[in-house]
Amino acid sequence: MITRRTVLTGAGAVGVLAAAGGYARTKLGTGQQPVVPDAPVGDERVEQRQSSARGRTVDFYTAVPDGHGDGRGLPVCLVLHGASKTAADCPALGLGKFLTDSVRRGNPPFVLAGATGDRLAWRPGGSDDPQRMVHEEIPQWCAERGFTTKKFAAWGWSMGGYGSLLLAETFPGFVSAVAAFSPAVTPSDDVFAQTAQLDKVPVGLWCGTDDGLLGNVRKLDAKLPATTGVYSEGRHNFAYWSTCIPAAFDLVARSL
Repeated sequence: MITRRTVLTGAGAVGVLAAAGGYARTKLGTGQQPVVPDAPVGDERVEQRQSSARGRTVDFYTAVPDGHGDGRGLPVCLVLHGASKTAADCPALGLGKFLTDSVRRGNPPFVLAGATGDRLAWRPGGSDDPQRMVHEEIPQWCAERGFTTKKFAAWGWSMGGYGSLLLAETFPGFVSAVAAFSPAVTPSDDVFAQTAQLDKVPVGLWCGTDDGLLGNVRKLDAKLPATTGVYSEGRHNFAYWSTCIPAAFDLVARSL
């Protein structure tokens, strides 16, 4: 259950991921390539939007599961990318295939939406404010596409995992759940300082046991009462994170 603490290691984590869709391997995330499901891509786009919050034109990524047209009426999971990726990289990561696979495994459909935040850790940097873009502008762009904007979930990896957690803390009630892969957190940062804001938000944390951030992620896990923490063999890369996406999309689908 996502409302109780579950800390899993080794074989336990493999079992959870296998139940989420059969993506678990004996040594999760130790290969060089992501594990992507064999599923069709639905309506997946990278468009350009003018962001006043960032003071520039940004790439705006959206994906709809196959069989659900242009996604009108579907809820939204916000995607916050890591420092080495941008919104334009999302199609190549196979996110559209993971989304269709989630529905084929029985989850209610939802769409993915995210925009390029560059390397500002999804927080204000002078006049450039990617966090405000996510909170104010992406919902507007989603509404223009006909997506439901009454409730959001947030998912991110590395820097984006940090940004997803900080977003939920900064705007209580804005997201219904957070899925964070290897979030780039430290005990002295704002995410740790504001964990009380996440008391009623289901949070999923995933981190590889060969990831340098593991210790900090475990410390954060210990402070969050509504957390599911999954720790299995893997590194700080998409080869590992791809094995975690099915379980993360399970959490997102339930929350939406």
